[in-house]
Amino acid sequence: MQRNDRFDSADRIIKIGFWVNALLMVMKLSAGYWGHSEAVFADGIESACDFIAIFATMMALKLGRQPFDANHPYGHGRAESLAALLVSLVISATGGWILYESIVTIIAGKFYSPGWVAVVAAAVTIFVKEWLYRFSTRTGKKLESPALLAIAKDHHKDAVTSVSTLIGVIGACFGWGIMDPLAAGLTSFFILHIGYQTFRDAAHDLMDGTVPADFIEALQAVAENVEQVEHVHEIRARRSGQYMIVDLKLEMDPNMTVKQSHAVATQVKKRIFDRYPGVGDVMIHINPHDEEHEDLIRL
Repeated sequence: MQRNDRFDSADRIIKIGFWVNALLMVMKLSAGYWGHSEAVFADGIESACDFIAIFATMMALKLGRQPFDANHPYGHGRAESLAALLVSLVISATGGWILYESIVTIIAGKFYSPGWVAVVAAAVTIFVKEWLYRFSTRTGKKLESPALLAIAKDHHKDAVTSVSTLIGVIGACFGWGIMDPLAAGLTSFFILHIGYQTFRDAAHDLMDGTVPADFIEALQAVAENVEQVEHVHEIRARRSGQYMIVDLKLEMDPNMTVKQSHAVATQVKKRIFDRYPGVGDVMIHINPHDEEHEDLIRL
């Protein structure tokens, strides 16, 4: 998949979620107001927060698809991780707000009997958001897009929230008013957990955290299968948006010319690019094989 195709695919999924979320927001706010359900109305407010987060992600993708330039020699991929960080904060704030509101309602003891339009709104949200979650996750994993995966988790959070809303609203319809805020309060802990996971993953990428060990091992195997590469001395990799940036240290025959070693390094880079379309760049350093050498580093 070419670079523009990757970003076009992610952008298309984000836009679908954006407009579907807008329709759900209007539906839940209307159903909550006319159906006299605080839970469904709160769910609509939550969708409004998601609306802002998805819009910010769309802007991040627009920035992230720009190629590298003089001021950003490694590209603009980190914009996706920043967007994922923002989404995580929206998710966590939503979870905290739902928990607070449920506690206040339970303490006050003011319970309401909502209309069935609120039940329908919650049920529709569950199915639509779960579909968006699976749809977005499938493409997000294929593209390895932090922003798209964060939005997918946000859709999943909405589906789970609506499950609690549905249970609470149905219970309230049958006279058990406390079920509405109680179900929402219990679900808020799951929402906070999703927010923490999204924040952790985004912060990991922004802090140049390492990539999975099996990916490193696979890169080593690809490089060492190239003729005249004696050994892979060291591999480092970090994520920048949808791409990986890889640093390789190769050991070769010390008697090789600069031109020969450059040709071998180019072959290594080509094989990695052919095998892994998610790798954006490979920086290669060459060391003499079977000779003492010192790696200078200050990190």
